[in-house]
Amino acid sequence: MSQKQWIAGINAVAAAIEHDAGNVREVMIEAGAKNPRLVEIEENARRRDIDVRRVATQALDGVTGNLRHQGVVARYAAAKTFGEGDLQGLVEAAEGRALLLVLDGVQDPHNLGACLRSAAAAGATAVVIPKDKSVQVNATVRKTSAGAADTVPVVSVTNLARTMRELQKLGVWLYGLAGEADASLYSVDLRGNVGLVLGGEADGLRRLTRENCDGLVSIPMPGVGAGVESLNVSVAAGVTLFEAVRQRQS
Repeated sequence: MSQKQWIAGINAVAAAIEHDAGNVREVMIEAGAKNPRLVEIEENARRRDIDVRRVATQALDGVTGNLRHQGVVARYAAAKTFGEGDLQGLVEAAEGRALLLVLDGVQDPHNLGACLRSAAAAGATAVVIPKDKSVQVNATVRKTSAGAADTVPVVSVTNLARTMRELQKLGVWLYGLAGEADASLYSVDLRGNVGLVLGGEADGLRRLTRENCDGLVSIPMPGVGAGVESLNVSVAAGVTLFEAVRQRQS
Protein backbone atom coordinates (compact mmCIF):
# COMPACT_ATOMS: atom_id res chain seq x y z
CA MET A 1 0.00 0.00 0.00
CA SER A 2 1.18 3.54 -0.60
CA GLN A 3 2.59 5.58 2.24
CA LYS A 4 -0.26 8.08 1.92
CA GLN A 5 -2.67 5.47 3.25
CA TRP A 6 -0.82 5.29 6.56
CA ILE A 7 -0.33 7.70 9.40
CA ALA A 8 2.52 7.21 11.80
CA GLY A 9 3.55 8.43 15.23
CA ILE A 10 1.91 8.53 18.63
CA ASN A 11 0.27 11.95 18.43
CA ALA A 12 -0.95 11.55 14.84
CA VAL A 13 -2.50 8.11 15.42
CA ALA A 14 -4.02 9.10 18.76
CA ALA A 15 -5.62 12.17 17.17
CA ALA A 16 -7.00 10.17 14.25
CA ILE A 17 -8.61 7.67 16.61
CA GLU A 18 -10.03 10.44 18.77
CA HIS A 19 -11.36 12.73 16.03
CA ASP A 20 -11.87 10.56 12.94
CA ALA A 21 -12.21 6.96 14.12
CA GLY A 22 -14.62 6.12 11.31
CA ASN A 23 -11.78 6.38 8.78
CA VAL A 24 -9.21 4.40 10.79
CA ARG A 25 -9.26 0.85 9.49
CA GLU A 26 -6.45 -0.75 11.45
CA VAL A 27 -3.81 0.09 14.05
CA MET A 28 -0.47 -1.71 14.21
CA ILE A 29 1.63 -1.43 17.38
CA GLU A 30 5.16 -2.64 17.96
CA ALA A 31 5.15 -6.01 19.74
CA GLY A 32 6.60 -5.82 23.22
CA ALA A 33 6.50 -2.02 23.41
CA LYS A 34 5.93 -0.79 26.97
CA ASN A 35 5.22 2.89 26.30
CA PRO A 36 2.02 3.73 28.24
CA ARG A 37 0.88 6.00 25.38
CA LEU A 38 0.86 2.97 23.08
CA VAL A 39 -1.21 1.04 25.60
CA GLU A 40 -3.65 3.95 25.73
CA ILE A 41 -3.87 4.05 21.92
CA GLU A 42 -4.56 0.32 21.82
CA GLU A 43 -7.31 0.60 24.43
CA ASN A 44 -8.95 3.57 22.67
CA ALA A 45 -8.84 1.82 19.32
CA ARG A 46 -10.38 -1.38 20.68
CA ARG A 47 -13.05 0.66 22.44
CA ARG A 48 -14.03 2.03 19.04
CA ASP A 49 -13.99 -1.44 17.42
CA ILE A 50 -10.85 -0.70 15.40
CA ASP A 51 -8.69 -3.74 14.63
CA VAL A 52 -5.37 -3.68 16.50
CA ARG A 53 -2.37 -5.88 15.74
CA ARG A 54 0.93 -6.25 17.55
CA VAL A 55 3.67 -6.62 14.94
CA ALA A 56 7.45 -6.66 14.60
CA THR A 57 9.30 -3.39 14.20
CA GLN A 58 10.24 -4.42 10.66
CA ALA A 59 6.57 -4.50 9.68
CA LEU A 60 6.12 -0.90 10.85
CA ASP A 61 9.27 0.16 9.01
CA GLY A 62 7.94 -1.47 5.87
CA VAL A 63 4.73 0.56 5.68
CA THR A 64 6.14 3.92 6.78
CA GLY A 65 9.35 4.07 4.77
CA ASN A 66 11.48 6.86 6.22
CA LEU A 67 8.83 8.16 8.62
CA ARG A 68 9.64 7.81 12.31
CA HIS A 69 6.70 5.78 13.59
CA GLN A 70 7.39 5.69 17.37
CA GLY A 71 6.03 2.17 17.51
CA VAL A 72 2.58 2.77 16.04
CA VAL A 73 0.93 3.25 12.64
CA ALA A 74 -2.67 3.34 11.47
CA ARG A 75 -4.17 2.48 8.10
CA TYR A 76 -6.38 5.31 6.99
CA ALA A 77 -9.28 4.78 4.57
CA ALA A 78 -9.70 8.44 3.71
CA ALA A 79 -8.80 11.72 5.30
CA LYS A 80 -11.60 14.01 6.35
CA THR A 81 -11.80 16.52 3.50
CA PHE A 82 -13.36 19.94 3.06
CA GLY A 83 -14.17 21.59 -0.26
CA GLU A 84 -14.69 25.14 -1.43
CA GLY A 85 -18.41 24.77 -0.81
CA ASP A 86 -17.75 24.28 2.91
CA LEU A 87 -16.07 27.66 3.41
CA GLN A 88 -19.25 29.72 3.66
CA GLY A 89 -20.63 27.50 6.40
CA LEU A 90 -17.35 27.56 8.31
CA VAL A 91 -17.15 31.37 8.14
CA GLU A 92 -20.79 31.87 9.10
CA ALA A 93 -20.47 29.47 12.04
CA ALA A 94 -17.64 31.65 13.41
CA GLU A 95 -20.19 34.47 13.88
CA GLY A 96 -17.99 37.38 12.83
CA ARG A 97 -14.75 36.04 14.33
CA ALA A 98 -13.51 33.73 11.60
CA LEU A 99 -9.74 33.27 11.56
CA LEU A 100 -8.43 31.75 8.34
CA LEU A 101 -4.90 30.84 7.35
CA VAL A 102 -4.44 30.98 3.57
CA LEU A 103 -1.25 29.34 2.29
CA ASP A 104 -0.21 30.15 -1.27
CA GLY A 105 1.97 27.30 -2.51
CA VAL A 106 3.64 25.79 0.55
CA GLN A 107 5.45 22.76 -0.86
CA ASP A 108 7.36 21.30 2.09
CA PRO A 109 5.15 18.83 4.00
CA HIS A 110 6.97 19.60 7.24
CA ASN A 111 6.15 23.29 6.83
CA LEU A 112 2.50 22.56 6.12
CA GLY A 113 2.32 20.24 9.12
CA ALA A 114 3.83 22.90 11.36
CA CYS A 115 1.40 25.51 9.98
CA LEU A 116 -1.54 23.21 10.73
CA ARG A 117 -0.26 22.70 14.26
CA SER A 118 -0.12 26.46 14.86
CA ALA A 119 -3.53 26.93 13.25
CA ALA A 120 -5.11 24.30 15.48
CA ALA A 121 -3.48 25.77 18.60
CA ALA A 122 -4.76 29.24 17.65
CA GLY A 123 -8.29 27.95 17.15
CA ALA A 124 -8.29 28.82 13.45
CA THR A 125 -11.54 28.37 11.54
CA ALA A 126 -9.82 26.73 8.57
CA VAL A 127 -6.62 26.51 6.55
CA VAL A 128 -7.00 27.14 2.81
CA ILE A 129 -4.51 25.67 0.31
CA PRO A 130 -4.51 25.45 -3.50
CA LYS A 131 -4.75 22.05 -5.16
CA ASP A 132 -1.92 22.88 -7.57
CA LYS A 133 1.70 23.77 -6.74
CA SER A 134 1.13 22.97 -3.09
CA VAL A 135 1.69 19.93 -0.92
CA GLN A 136 -1.56 18.27 0.15
CA VAL A 137 -2.26 16.59 3.49
CA ASN A 138 -0.23 13.39 3.32
CA ALA A 139 1.39 11.05 5.83
CA THR A 140 4.34 13.36 6.50
CA VAL A 141 2.05 16.36 7.01
CA ARG A 142 -0.07 14.36 9.44
CA LYS A 143 2.99 13.23 11.38
CA THR A 144 4.47 16.73 11.57
CA SER A 145 1.14 18.30 12.55
CA ALA A 146 0.98 16.09 15.66
CA GLY A 147 -2.71 15.44 15.10
CA ALA A 148 -3.69 18.95 14.02
CA ALA A 149 -4.52 17.72 10.51
CA ASP A 150 -7.53 15.97 12.06
CA THR A 151 -8.73 18.92 14.15
CA VAL A 152 -8.53 21.99 11.90
CA PRO A 153 -10.44 21.98 8.59
CA VAL A 154 -8.08 22.01 5.60
CA VAL A 155 -9.85 23.32 2.49
CA SER A 156 -8.15 22.50 -0.79
CA VAL A 157 -9.34 24.82 -3.58
CA THR A 158 -9.01 24.82 -7.36
CA ASN A 159 -8.55 28.57 -7.83
CA LEU A 160 -7.06 30.41 -4.87
CA ALA A 161 -7.66 33.93 -6.23
CA ARG A 162 -11.33 33.17 -6.87
CA THR A 163 -11.69 31.67 -3.40
CA MET A 164 -10.17 34.79 -1.87
CA ARG A 165 -12.74 36.95 -3.66
CA GLU A 166 -15.53 34.71 -2.39
CA LEU A 167 -14.20 35.07 1.14
CA GLN A 168 -14.21 38.85 0.78
CA LYS A 169 -17.88 38.69 -0.26
CA LEU A 170 -18.49 36.84 3.02
CA GLY A 171 -16.98 39.76 4.92
CA VAL A 172 -13.48 38.34 5.45
CA TRP A 173 -10.61 40.85 5.37
CA LEU A 174 -7.49 39.37 3.79
CA TYR A 175 -4.03 40.49 4.86
CA GLY A 176 -1.02 39.22 2.92
CA LEU A 177 2.40 38.87 4.55
CA ALA A 178 5.11 40.58 2.49
CA GLY A 179 8.52 41.56 3.78
CA GLU A 180 8.58 44.85 1.85
CA ALA A 181 5.16 46.05 3.06
CA ASP A 182 5.19 49.35 4.94
CA ALA A 183 2.31 48.48 7.27
CA SER A 184 3.17 46.41 10.32
CA LEU A 185 1.22 43.30 11.25
CA TYR A 186 0.76 44.85 14.67
CA SER A 187 -0.96 47.94 13.25
CA VAL A 188 -3.99 46.18 11.72
CA ASP A 189 -7.20 45.06 13.41
CA LEU A 190 -7.37 41.26 13.41
CA ARG A 191 -10.39 40.85 15.66
CA GLY A 192 -13.17 40.28 13.11
CA ASN A 193 -13.43 37.98 10.11
CA VAL A 194 -9.80 37.80 9.02
CA GLY A 195 -7.73 35.73 6.59
CA LEU A 196 -3.94 35.72 6.97
CA VAL A 197 -2.32 35.02 3.61
CA LEU A 198 1.22 33.64 3.42
CA GLY A 199 3.29 32.66 0.40
CA GLY A 200 5.35 29.58 -0.31
CA GLU A 201 8.94 28.91 0.68
CA ALA A 202 10.61 30.01 -2.56
CA ASP A 203 8.65 32.84 -4.15
CA GLY A 204 6.32 34.16 -1.47
CA LEU A 205 2.94 35.49 -2.54
CA ARG A 206 2.10 35.12 -6.21
CA ARG A 207 0.94 38.19 -8.14
CA LEU A 208 -2.76 37.31 -8.27
CA THR A 209 -2.72 36.41 -4.60
CA ARG A 210 -1.21 39.79 -3.72
CA GLU A 211 -3.74 41.62 -5.86
CA ASN A 212 -6.64 39.95 -4.10
CA CYS A 213 -5.47 40.88 -0.60
CA ASP A 214 -7.14 43.84 1.12
CA GLY A 215 -3.76 44.90 2.39
CA LEU A 216 -0.14 43.82 2.72
CA VAL A 217 1.63 43.77 6.08
CA SER A 218 5.04 42.80 7.33
CA ILE A 219 6.40 41.33 10.54
CA PRO A 220 8.90 43.78 12.08
CA MET A 221 12.30 42.07 12.13
CA PRO A 222 15.04 44.18 13.72
CA GLY A 223 17.55 41.40 13.00
CA VAL A 224 17.27 41.66 9.23
CA GLY A 225 20.64 42.62 7.86
CA ALA A 226 22.41 40.81 10.68
CA GLY A 227 22.38 37.45 8.94
CA VAL A 228 18.61 36.98 9.03
CA GLU A 229 16.67 37.79 5.87
CA SER A 230 13.26 36.23 6.44
CA LEU A 231 11.24 33.87 8.59
CA ASN A 232 10.33 30.31 7.71
CA VAL A 233 6.70 30.20 6.53
CA SER A 234 5.62 28.06 9.48
CA VAL A 235 7.22 30.47 11.94
CA ALA A 236 5.59 33.43 10.19
CA ALA A 237 2.24 31.62 10.34
CA GLY A 238 2.63 31.15 14.08
CA VAL A 239 3.53 34.80 14.64
CA THR A 240 0.58 36.12 12.62
CA LEU A 241 -1.97 33.68 14.03
CA PHE A 242 -1.06 34.40 17.62
CA GLU A 243 -1.08 38.16 17.06
CA ALA A 244 -4.72 37.65 16.06
CA VAL A 245 -5.26 35.54 19.20
CA ARG A 246 -3.66 38.27 21.34
CA GLN A 247 -5.90 40.96 19.89
CA ARG A 248 -9.01 38.86 20.34
CA GLN A 249 -8.25 38.32 24.02
CA SER A 250 -7.61 41.96 24.82
